[in-house]
Amino acid sequence: MRVLVVEDYAPLRAAIVKALRKEGYSVDESATGNEGLARLLHEDYDVVVLDLMLPGIDGLDVLGELRRRGRTSQVIILTARDTVDHRVRGLDRGADDYLVKPFAMEEFLARVRALVRRRYERSDPVLRVGHLEINTNDHTVVAGGEAVTLTAREYALLEYLANRQGQVVTRLEIWEHIYDENSTAASNVVDVYVGYLRKKLERPGRARLIHTRRGAGYLFGEVDE
Repeated sequence: MRVLVVEDYAPLRAAIVKALRKEGYSVDESATGNEGLARLLHEDYDVVVLDLMLPGIDGLDVLGELRRRGRTSQVIILTARDTVDHRVRGLDRGADDYLVKPFAMEEFLARVRALVRRRYERSDPVLRVGHLEINTNDHTVVAGGEAVTLTAREYALLEYLANRQGQVVTRLEIWEHIYDENSTAASNVVDVYVGYLRKKLERPGRARLIHTRRGAGYLFGEVDE
């Protein structure tokens, strides 16, 4: 999934970005409210990690403008202000979660996973599609009762497709959700990784789950060809 981290304190921002990338997220980062808002209005992020005290536009104004524009990214606010008033103001502006600094990175990552599930309107951390089970907490995959070993990039692609099951997903959408803005991957990398997934998931007797829609993209799920 694609995440934007808007935090002006460089050491904390670097720690958050590192932890998210280790979990397989595609992460962009901003140090000011103005830059963060500009990114949010031009890119589609699943989750936004938003500090309140930012240079330029503050976090509450960034959040308010994001919601005014109808953007539905899940937003978790980070702040050192542990007062009821500040929590209420953030939630009333459209925040989805609130975490007070300092915090444990394990709790932060668990909250991000929960926001991703909410983004795709599901409550179970295990995605089940046909013969496939994807545990989004520990990133394990079982196909037809057999464990499947995936690279971080293969897993990221699979989870995104599974979250969008039943929908035609374009190559551009896939690219934007599994690569950050600094990526230098080749233009055909999406097709290459779809090929890798097919080799690992498809076996005789198992229904095909990744379907090509020529000129449009890919559709994930059990469908009649």
